[in-house]
Amino acid sequence: MTGWEGRLQVRFRDKKLERCFLEHKKATREFGEQVARRFIQRVDILQNAPDYDTLMKLPGLRCHPLKGKRAGQWAITLVDRWRLIFTFKDDTRTIVQIEEVSNHYDD
Repeated sequence: MTGWEGRLQVRFRDKKLERCFLEHKKATREFGEQVARRFIQRVDILQNAPDYDTLMKLPGLRCHPLKGKRAGQWAITLVDRWRLIFTFKDDTRTIVQIEEVSNHYDD
């Protein structure tokens, strides 16, 4: 067993996002305290979700596919208008790539 079986695998679009997850201070500088804390919590939830179906059923995440120019991307609510944008990098939806943290109305 490699350790990835039975849960989603999380990747980051760039090193900045990965560092924000690994370093609370960096995330706070980038997004502010409340958004930073929620970002780290949500990525942790993604890492520990056993599969796509379970992720979609988790209460409070408001996980949903995006439309229009963002078709193929998914969003999870962070705080207020802030959201975590991610994509699935494989057909079985087991590899998640964190794309960005955005203010919904600043897109």
